[in-house]
Amino acid sequence: MQSRNDLIMTTKLAVVTGGSTGIGLASAVRLAKDGYRVIVTGRNAESLVEAKKTIGTNAITVQADSANLSDLPKLTEAVKNAGGQVDFLFVNAGVALFAPIDQVTPEFFDNQMNINVRGALFTTQVMLPFIKDGGSIAFNASIVKDVGFPGSTVYSATKAAVASLARTLAAELAVRKIRVNSISPGPTATPIYGKMGMPKDNVDQFAAHMQSVLPLKRFGDAAEVGELAVFLASDRSRFITGVDIPIDGGFLLGKMAA
Repeated sequence: MQSRNDLIMTTKLAVVTGGSTGIGLASAVRLAKDGYRVIVTGRNAESLVEAKKTIGTNAITVQADSANLSDLPKLTEAVKNAGGQVDFLFVNAGVALFAPIDQVTPEFFDNQMNINVRGALFTTQVMLPFIKDGGSIAFNASIVKDVGFPGSTVYSATKAAVASLARTLAAELAVRKIRVNSISPGPTATPIYGKMGMPKDNVDQFAAHMQSVLPLKRFGDAAEVGELAVFLASDRSRFITGVDIPIDGGFLLGKMAA
């Protein structure tokens, strides 16, 4: 028999965009473990089916593309059907594509800006009427915004914009006691590394180099980032807003010491 506290927990609702793989999926799994019902979005129908199996009975899946604003009504409809009150929004959907500046095209630029920035902003905008006063929003940024990785001009710019958006919204939404923060993962083992637009040998070399310079000498795990997302969803972080939190195995520390 459930305790009264368990019953309270199961009334909570979280939304995780890009929640069918990687950090989004790990976060959704952890939220469900804490008793949240979790709405996850993703572009790939097969990945969503697998995500629902992984997350469990508390999962609600929505096939939607963050770059396509006409898909947003699918998300709002799912939220309404789930009760219409969101405790936590994790704006996680994003892509990471790398290219040297002389190979950046308007299409390359627009693709990442549309998903990582435009999609993030308008997803948040459409979700705001559903987010409870006193709720929490987290954006998935990246430590790449804080360093000068060659080939990451567009990606870094998108993640800097996301972190700036979080800071501004923290001030704007404080009147509703909604906390807004960003998370900046360092090198983390997720499927995104296979989608960077670089040859496999280059990706492998990049991964080996990153592990060699990390003070902890390993990549992060998506579940570790998920733990931070869940912390920001919870009342344990009730006095934290407007900050960017790196979770990078000491990478920025190593850069400062170099």
